[in-house]
Amino acid sequence: MMKAADLPTYYNICEILEHNIGPRGDKTALLSEHGSLTFREVSEQVNKVGNALIRSGVKFGECVAILCPDRPEWVSAFFATAKIGGIALGLNTLLRIDEYDHILRDARVKILVVHDSLLALVEPVIKKHDTLVEVIIVTDSNSTNYTTFAEWIDKENSELDPATTHREDFCSLHYSSGTTGMPKGVLHMHKDYPLIAQLSGVDLFGISENDRTFSVAKLFFVYGIGGNLIFPWYVGASCVLYAGPTRQAPAVLKTIATFKPTIFVSVPTIYSAILSLPDFSKRYDIGSLRVCMSAGEPLPVQTWNTWKDATGVEILDTIGCTETYHTFMANKPGEVRPGSSGKPIRGYDVKLVDDEGRDTKPGTVGNLLVRGETTALFYLHQSEKTRHSFRGEWLFTGDRYLQDKDGYYWHQGRVDDMLKVGGLWVSPMEIEEVLNMHDSVAECAVVGHYDSSGLLKPKAFVCLRSDFEPSDKLFEQLLKLCAKNLDANKRPRWLEFINDLPRTSTGKLQRFKLREQ
Repeated sequence: MMKAADLPTYYNICEILEHNIGPRGDKTALLSEHGSLTFREVSEQVNKVGNALIRSGVKFGECVAILCPDRPEWVSAFFATAKIGGIALGLNTLLRIDEYDHILRDARVKILVVHDSLLALVEPVIKKHDTLVEVIIVTDSNSTNYTTFAEWIDKENSELDPATTHREDFCSLHYSSGTTGMPKGVLHMHKDYPLIAQLSGVDLFGISENDRTFSVAKLFFVYGIGGNLIFPWYVGASCVLYAGPTRQAPAVLKTIATFKPTIFVSVPTIYSAILSLPDFSKRYDIGSLRVCMSAGEPLPVQTWNTWKDATGVEILDTIGCTETYHTFMANKPGEVRPGSSGKPIRGYDVKLVDDEGRDTKPGTVGNLLVRGETTALFYLHQSEKTRHSFRGEWLFTGDRYLQDKDGYYWHQGRVDDMLKVGGLWVSPMEIEEVLNMHDSVAECAVVGHYDSSGLLKPKAFVCLRSDFEPSDKLFEQLLKLCAKNLDANKRPRWLEFINDLPRTSTGKLQRFKLREQ
C-alpha cells in the first residue's frame, strides 16, 4: 500500500502531468468542446501560465482563485499555481455574492482567473480586497475591460522549472459548506494527490492509461478534479472536460456518445435524470462505459438496479469528503451491496462512536469517524470548528452509519439537519429564512423528503399568521418567493400548510416528527 513516505521529500503535483511528457507527450490528455490538447501542449500552457503568475507577483504560498467552467484554462491555472509553489483555489460557481466576498478575504486571493460568463458573480466585491492585484478574464471575445487570459500568457516562455516544494507543503484550497456560517477552507498538500490517485483511482477503480474519464461533477469539487483529472493523468489516461449544464441529461448522454469515455463520474441525481429518459440506452451510444462512480449523496437501490438492467454496468457508490480529499469508503467492482456505501478502501480506517465518543456496539447506529494520510489538518481561520471536527488523527464526518455483519456501511442520515440535494449541501435554515420573508408566514420548518426516485429533496412545512388562510394563490406566492431567492437545488419540492410545528416541552423543534409525515 502506497504511503506518503514513498514519495520524494521534495515533490510537486505537476509531476502527475509531466511524467507523461516522455512516454505520452503526443497522446491526447484532455478533450472538450473547445478542442483537444496533448500532454505536451497542456504542459506548455501550464508553464506559460506559471510564468505569467510569477510576472504578476505571485509568491510561494500565495493564493490564486479560479472561477471558471471546466475548460483547459481552469486546468492550466490550477497546475501552474501549484507548480510555482502557490495555492490553487477552485471556486464553486454556485455561491452567493457574500460567500465569494468571504472567500476572497479569507484566502487572501492575489490573482483571480474568472470566466466572462461568471464575472457578474464577483465583480461587485472585487475592489473591496486589497490583496487582489489582478483579475484575468477567460473569454472567447475581446470585449472586456480586464486583461484576457490569452493576452496574459501570449508572450510567456513555455518552459518553467517547478518550485522546490516539500511533499507536505500546501498546494490547494477548497471551501466546504457547513451547517452554519460561511464556507470553511480546507487545505491539501502536494502528497495528497498521488496518494488518493493510487489508493482510489488505481487500487479501487482499476484505472489505466487505456481509460478515458468523464465527470459531471465539476473540477471545483474534490470529487470532480480527483476523478476527472488527477486519477487519469496519474496513469496517463485521457479526460473529457464538460462545461455544460450537469442537470440536462440529454447533454450528458450526448457527451458520452461523442467522446466515448470508459469511466463515468457522476451523482445520484444525474443517474436518476438519465433513467427518466425513455429508451436512453438505445437513443444514445453509451457502450464505451466500463466503470460508473457515484458520490455526493446515497444512491437509491432502485436507481442502481434500473441502471444495471439498462446498461449492464454496476454503479460503484462511494463516500468521501473535502477534508479527506476524495473517496475513503466505497463499493468495489464485483462486490457491490446496492444501497450501502461499501467498505473502507485501503489506506483509510473508519469507526462508529456514540455522542460521547465511545465506540458503538456491533449492529448499532453511530457517528462516522475516518482517518487516513490525505485527511486535512484544520479549517482555515476556523479554530472552533476545527476542534469540533478534527479529533486527533480522526475526522468527525457528521454522518451517521450502521455496519452490517458483512462489514458494509449503511447511511442513516446526518448528525445535523443539513441536506445533501443533488450532491450539494443545503441548509434548512437558509430556505426557512426566505419563506419567513413573506408576510403570511408565522413560522416554518424544512426537512428532507424522498421523492419517487428515492432521492432526498427539501420539503417545507408552513404555519400561517392568524389573518391568513391556506390557498392555492398563497402556495404559488411562496414557491415563487423561493424561486427568486434560492438556487434550484435549494427550492422546496413540496410545501404543506400546518397549524403548529412539533416541539419539545422546552420549545425545541422536533424535525424528526416532520420527517415522518
